[in-house]
Amino acid sequence: MANFSKSNVPQFSVEVYQNEYLPEGGREVNAIVTVTSTGGGTTGGVPLSGAAVPHPRVPGQAPGAAVVIMVDCSGSMDYPPTKMRNARDATAAAIDTLRDGTSFAVVGGTHVAKEVYPGNGRLAVADSRTKAQAKEALRALSAGGGTAIGTWLRLADRLLGAADVNIRHGILLTDGRNEHEAPEDLRAALESCAGRFTCDARGVGTDWEVKEVTAIASALLGTADIVADPSGLATDFTQMMENAMGKEVADVALRLWTPVGVEIKFVKQVAPTVVDLTDRRTEAGPRAGDYPTGSWGDESRDYHVCVQVPQAGIGQEMLASRVSLVLPDPAGGAPQTLSQGLVRAVWTEDMVASTSINPQVAHYTGQAELAQVIQQGLDARKSGDFDGATAKLGRAVQLASVSGNEDTAKLLSKVVDVVDAATGTVRLKAKVADADEMTLETRSTKTVRVKK
Repeated sequence: MANFSKSNVPQFSVEVYQNEYLPEGGREVNAIVTVTSTGGGTTGGVPLSGAAVPHPRVPGQAPGAAVVIMVDCSGSMDYPPTKMRNARDATAAAIDTLRDGTSFAVVGGTHVAKEVYPGNGRLAVADSRTKAQAKEALRALSAGGGTAIGTWLRLADRLLGAADVNIRHGILLTDGRNEHEAPEDLRAALESCAGRFTCDARGVGTDWEVKEVTAIASALLGTADIVADPSGLATDFTQMMENAMGKEVADVALRLWTPVGVEIKFVKQVAPTVVDLTDRRTEAGPRAGDYPTGSWGDESRDYHVCVQVPQAGIGQEMLASRVSLVLPDPAGGAPQTLSQGLVRAVWTEDMVASTSINPQVAHYTGQAELAQVIQQGLDARKSGDFDGATAKLGRAVQLASVSGNEDTAKLLSKVVDVVDAATGTVRLKAKVADADEMTLETRSTKTVRVKK
């Protein structure tokens, strides 16, 4: 493990967990990379609201944060009428949670995106006066129109892009399907916004499309969740904003350097959620590539790196990959290396050593499979393939039980009757509430860490 820091910058550390031993002819090397940031953010003693507290000065990044809240104002938000009121109350609660000095705006979303506050393509700076003005402006929010989420994201991007700040973040609320723009329009908007700001997405009620909301969060390296009961929005929005206010460093990348002949098979975030980063690589010099990780506060995340090395003889060893955490220089200079770790390969004739699976690797391989089989099982259930759904969801119950993922096990128990968790024997429930099925699907990628 290596660790590098400068004053006023949260400290990052990298730890690599792997079994470096391979049998003769072995080529696949797996490692879990744990990245931890400390010294700033949510548990670093920074007040979340109230007193004006500047962000630490991160070399190469402007201090401060900007947040745009996107509120669905489509016609369906009037059914029931309390939904729109709950959305206004939740947005007001989020505004109250803004740290003074934070730039912010509110956008109302229908088949078009409209600036609710402050308007004229600007961001306001949070203080007692602007917060009061913003909450007053929320009174004008009313339901009517369609849903074109890509237009909301593009407006948020324009607003956030004008801010000279370190952290750029969006919060998006929707209650319906993206029916008033083509799917490719939303995909294009996400591609355009990726890497420019992070975004948490929430679906309220049960009439929205899980895959749309989770795709937004995945593309923009945020979180996705369901708020089945609109009365829970204020609590959820407050928590999201607190988390956003806890971020201190943006645009951190996981850089993988590999020697000649080594191929990267995949790179995935595996905790706190499963996010495949493999296709998001950007080249960073000879045999090096960067994978985006988004914004960081005080937190720890795990990544699964899998590489394929050339064949080698017994007794040989090699560096399979160098994993660095880097902060790019916006001016185009050399990036700052925040921390670094090494992935190694050693060929041995010791069968016990070469066949042992590292506990962290085994655990997260199971967690990634858990997320996958839940999605496959729910898709099979929707398509009428009940045998396939039973098999996949049974496997999910078994994996959740083995790994101690109690939250996912509870969600699964609302969709299937568990006969034997250890063997994955289940029966599909005849009736399942929409909220229960959508909650399981939305939270399927949430993982638990290895038991210490």
